[in-house]
Amino acid sequence: APEDRDVHNPVAWAGHVLCSAPERAAFQRLLGLGLRDAFRLFPQEAHSFSWWDYRAAAFRRNLGLRIDHILVSPALAADCIACWVDKIPRRLERPSDHAPVIAEFNTSDS
Repeated sequence: APEDRDVHNPVAWAGHVLCSAPERAAFQRLLGLGLRDAFRLFPQEAHSFSWWDYRAAAFRRNLGLRIDHILVSPALAADCIACWVDKIPRRLERPSDHAPVIAEFNTSDS
């Protein structure tokens, strides 16, 4: 999770895998190359996550992390018109603990 706002409980997760300083620094290095986090190109609801543990009804209680990302070049960022986490598959009978992140792009030449 690149930032505290990407973690349901930043204090409890501080320093743990998925939220550690080295992982966050590596993510920032990718952004430093000019890549953009498509999800953060748009206003998002607070507590928007892409992963929830199977235990303790974490999905139902929205106790998650945002650890799935779509990174785009500046040119592609300019054509990105939406990005969201699709929670519908996570509600299926035997889902993954991750929900897909979807980005939509303008593909017209005009």
